[in-house]
Amino acid sequence: MAEQPRILVVEDDRSLARMLADLLESEGYQVTLAFDGRRALHEGLTRPFDVLLLDRGLPAIEGLDVLARLRSKGVLAPALILSALGNPADRVEGLDRGAEDYLGKPFDIDELLARLRALRRRNISRTPVLPVPGGTLDTTGRTVTTGDGEVVVLSDREGALLEHLARRPAQVFTRGELLDTVFPDADDDGVVDTYVHYLRRKLGRQSVLTVRGLGYRLGVS
Repeated sequence: MAEQPRILVVEDDRSLARMLADLLESEGYQVTLAFDGRRALHEGLTRPFDVLLLDRGLPAIEGLDVLARLRSKGVLAPALILSALGNPADRVEGLDRGAEDYLGKPFDIDELLARLRALRRRNISRTPVLPVPGGTLDTTGRTVTTGDGEVVVLSDREGALLEHLARRPAQVFTRGELLDTVFPDADDDGVVDTYVHYLRRKLGRQSVLTVRGLGYRLGVS
């Protein structure tokens, strides 16, 4: 069965947010909700998403500021701004600050769903290759090609862990965060250490770095 597309919905109107969550879940999405900009930033930096749906007028951090900060940290998931600020100048500002699409409120549900499908297709069509220490990771084939041309085959879980680290190369992840996002079916964070060991055995000890007292981050070449 195909993996559910993951969407972050950021909306401070809780009734609207829950309506959107119910709608999107019925369409097959795996939905994470955030009701303010600070929570949205945390979720966007610690979990991988296929698409982002953001309101602009958020508490704590304004929606476009959230998006700009995510982009500055290497989060490339396509974003749709859903906002009551829908005049041409507002739309231009949203697109200029990193959004791929912009839809004004009130909105038509069918149009919203169609725009999200278009963003997902655009995201899937991107070359699924990420830089990793000593080479590149093919996220589709779960292989690493080294600078010498050697191809290292990873298991699905090894590939998922390396991809998660590679999408946020400057970020340190706790074991708990990696357990929740990469190994959600496991109940012991020791599985994280096990798969870090497997990656190091295949790609070298510097492929994943231990940050003492905090967790793990992508290594260095």
